[in-house]
Amino acid sequence: MSKGIIYVMTTVVPGLIKIGKTGSDNFEQRMYHLERNGYSNVVGLNRKFAIEVEDYDDKEKLIDEIFSKSRVPNTELFALDIDLVVQLLSSLEGKQIYPKETTKEQSFDQAVKEMEVKGDSGFLPDGIYYLERSVKGFGKTTGKAIVEDGIFTVLKGSICGPIRGKFVPEIRKNAKIENHVLMEDVICSSPSAASWLVIGNSSNGWVEWKDEHGNRISKYRKDLCD
Repeated sequence: MSKGIIYVMTTVVPGLIKIGKTGSDNFEQRMYHLERNGYSNVVGLNRKFAIEVEDYDDKEKLIDEIFSKSRVPNTELFALDIDLVVQLLSSLEGKQIYPKETTKEQSFDQAVKEMEVKGDSGFLPDGIYYLERSVKGFGKTTGKAIVEDGIFTVLKGSICGPIRGKFVPEIRKNAKIENHVLMEDVICSSPSAASWLVIGNSSNGWVEWKDEHGNRISKYRKDLCD
């Protein structure tokens, strides 16, 4: 059986990922090329997870078949939640190649938690939304967000609290925050991901965020059920 590496990468396009394979001796060179040159006219590729497995050709074909409905035709690009793919890859028998500082079990657990943060999406009407929460030892966090065409964006200038706890989702890790001030707009997959970004800890975004009239946005979930 041939041994090789199956990897998954993020791209500059939110929700669009690349799944690929390479030889065991070619991983760093392949990552170097993709991260600098892009793939199929898509740029901003960054490695997320890689695992060395036996019979990697057949395993990659199987993964392609599993996610075939999400595949961009004639490419190795997929419209998928990358943490779903990390869960699958980290469940395979093999040696984790990237990231080097964690184990397969830790990568799996991290992916599960990421999906929990992102998984409470629901309908919100277009508009402006606000968050205020006092954090012990810090003071008041304040968030302002806009929803347009179902896209929830936390706006720059929001005041973000310090991180508490060991788990930190990607939405907070990758945010540009200086002196607790969000320096750029951040698109979030759910209200709870947005509240994690601002508060610095796990929270129920449907309770934390309010509309311009002071109503918790959970009312919109209730309205849909009425």
